[in-house]
Amino acid sequence: MHTPGSSVAGYGLLLVVQIVFVIVFGFFTDYSKELLPKNGTGNGLEASHGAAEEKYLPKYPHFQDIHVMIFIGFAFLMTFLKRYGFSASGFNLLVGALVIQWAIIMRGCYEMEDGRIPLSLDNLIGADIAAAAVLISMGALLGRTTPMQLLIMGIFEIAIFAANEYLQLDLMKVADVGGSITVHAFGAYFGLAVSFVMRPSKENAKAGPMEGSSYSSDITAMIGTIFLWIFWPSFNSALVDGADQERAIINTYLSLAGATVTTFAISALVSHEKKFDMVHVQNSTLAGGVAVGSICNLMIHPFGALLVGVIAGVISVLGYRFLTPAMLSGGLRLSDTCGVNNLHGMPALLSAIFSAIYASMATTETYGSSLTTIFPAMAPAVNSTMGGHESEEFVIGGFGRTAAKQGAYQLLAILLTVLIAIVGGLFTGLVLKSPSVRQLEKDELHKDETYWETPSEASGATTNTAIPTVASSIS
Repeated sequence: MHTPGSSVAGYGLLLVVQIVFVIVFGFFTDYSKELLPKNGTGNGLEASHGAAEEKYLPKYPHFQDIHVMIFIGFAFLMTFLKRYGFSASGFNLLVGALVIQWAIIMRGCYEMEDGRIPLSLDNLIGADIAAAAVLISMGALLGRTTPMQLLIMGIFEIAIFAANEYLQLDLMKVADVGGSITVHAFGAYFGLAVSFVMRPSKENAKAGPMEGSSYSSDITAMIGTIFLWIFWPSFNSALVDGADQERAIINTYLSLAGATVTTFAISALVSHEKKFDMVHVQNSTLAGGVAVGSICNLMIHPFGALLVGVIAGVISVLGYRFLTPAMLSGGLRLSDTCGVNNLHGMPALLSAIFSAIYASMATTETYGSSLTTIFPAMAPAVNSTMGGHESEEFVIGGFGRTAAKQGAYQLLAILLTVLIAIVGGLFTGLVLKSPSVRQLEKDELHKDETYWETPSEASGATTNTAIPTVASSIS
């Protein structure tokens, strides 16, 4: 039996984690150099502050838009379960708030200056984007985990995410400004790997009574869809500037529009009663934003943006209609509550393939001087020597990659990302399924009552239900 005392201990552990974060921030973080007061007075000081504002303040609208996506878009999109609205929105807020802090720390380990992690709006945007990967994984497990399991998963996932992000973007120099490879593919297949480890037994490999939606819950989920749809261009364009940013916004908008129209058409064609399916409308309309992510700043032409959106809408709807049920009922017994493979996984694979195609065709005639900004590794490599010894040569600038080689690296990036995500997810799933971590019982799945005081359906009064322990031995 899980007692209130052990429950208090479990949440006490969460408080300890927050205190540890406070200490780490105290000793190892500071404002970036551009945000620190400059020495001097008068015009020099004002000029330095003006330069900082000119550089950083234009990023705030994008940061604000991404924040809305994380804490409203993702939260409400996951409220489609008829008795899991408190948990979907509440746990989204809890997990997001925790992993954003952890992401700042873990990503900052690769950006430290003088032993400290520099903080700016760019770091906060990066942390928000990293949190999106965890929330995508949460979607695959929605309703089948305890809060502590979600938080443990977030701790492991962000650590692995930051390492993979550094590998792909800093070491391999792949182009992925919208995060389709490093965020969407990673989050989807990490979550699916965790779900595979925690899959139900053969006799329970079917949707439970609480796993459906209701009329009102589907409407609230549409709120999340609309917020995500509106702000997705900011998500894809936040990490670039100038013409690259404007192209990213245009291409994302067109891809979303193409995916939306296609979703409605294909949904009516494949549904049993030849009517629109709200599951498709809530999710597949967004697939264009994922599919264009890795190429949104490239010269793909408006035609290309629309085409990518149309293809993404088709594969996403077909995935919800045929693949998701097959994954659950087949030998895999793989449950994907929100269908993250259809919204994030497969469209991200599509985006990576298109990124390889467009990278292999990139030339200076098409991109001009921006070619080496978009593909830094295609800049000429300049060898230098240290201490006059030829054996101590190192590379300055790019790696002198050809367009074809850059395309190959784009494909290698998605392969490595999926592999790292699956291996990391399997390991994390084993931790979450270990005897020391509490598992939900069958009758607790997809129910708010397990962890929330919920209004009584009969009287409207709040029911004080006993809150079970978060983790039996950890707590």
